[in-house]
Amino acid sequence: MTSQAADGPETVAASRRSKITPEREREFFDAVLDQIRDCGYDSVSMEGVAASTRCSKSTLYRQWKTKPQFVAAALRARGRPRFSDIDTGSLAGDLREVAARAGADWFGRDAQLLHGLAHAITQDADLQQAMRDAFVEPEVAGLRKILDRAVARGEIAADNPAKEYVPAQILGVLRARPLLEGRDADEAYLTCFLEAAVLPALGLGDGPAGGTTLGRGPSSEQ
Repeated sequence: MTSQAADGPETVAASRRSKITPEREREFFDAVLDQIRDCGYDSVSMEGVAASTRCSKSTLYRQWKTKPQFVAAALRARGRPRFSDIDTGSLAGDLREVAARAGADWFGRDAQLLHGLAHAITQDADLQQAMRDAFVEPEVAGLRKILDRAVARGEIAADNPAKEYVPAQILGVLRARPLLEGRDADEAYLTCFLEAAVLPALGLGDGPAGGTTLGRGPSSEQ
């Protein structure tokens, strides 16, 4: 009996998959996500990714079986929490840093990726969950950590009714402004939104800083 036969088909398959190094895997993931940004999910093919990364398409199919599985793996691998390390010493300071990071980093390439996946995620539950794993859950966890720390410091009450809705407010406005106004929710817009809506709802702040309103924020004068 050969060693491969002794090991069994699952061990042999695992051995084949292990030949892809982490660096090569990241190259494949970058390639498929770049193609989604450039031409949308429906236009992406395993053959196209194979050609752009100079590998055989059988290598990709052996590792991920289908395009949805491949894209889901790429999404999960690229997730990088933006808010988890924020700790300025105050809730208002933490949320202002959230606005700065989200406005500077959330859109651009990530927006292109989300737009490219918009239809596909309604058709595939694993893709939808992968998007949540990469883009939503880490940020919600980071925001809840910030809010729990504020409760522990005594800045807000544990039963503050607005506390539960802060993630929906912040993540929601990131998606809503492009739909409503055709523009990204940049740092200036998010900061105005924070001062006008989020902090007052938590019982902090006096409304928009310097009397600035959402409709007259720096990014609205275009």
